[in-house]
Amino acid sequence: MRWIIGIIINAVLFLAIAGYFEGFEVSGFGSAMIASLILSILNVLVKPILIILTLPVTILTLGLFLFVINAITLQITDGIMGSSFEIDGFGMALLASVILALVNLVIQKAVIEPMKEKK
Repeated sequence: MRWIIGIIINAVLFLAIAGYFEGFEVSGFGSAMIASLILSILNVLVKPILIILTLPVTILTLGLFLFVINAITLQITDGIMGSSFEIDGFGMALLASVILALVNLVIQKAVIEPMKEKK
């Protein structure tokens, strides 16, 4: 259930980012949902490999290189999705990855953890 909620949250964030920035385009909510699903699959399959390959750089940058890895997975998602999900350049992908990480952190701390404590 948490995985599905995460996909929906990311899809809404994709639409919000597309509304604020010209270099990030999503053709609709369906495309955002599919892109979010693809991104979650890439995060399970590809991201751990990238983290292991770039571990020395990640340690040297105190974990900030993880934003670069997130941007790479966003660009891979862009390549898979085609014209319905477009990111113009690595800089836009990096900015989107930072926004996604920060908003997901806020949602996790403000909404999801208090719901778990009530149970």
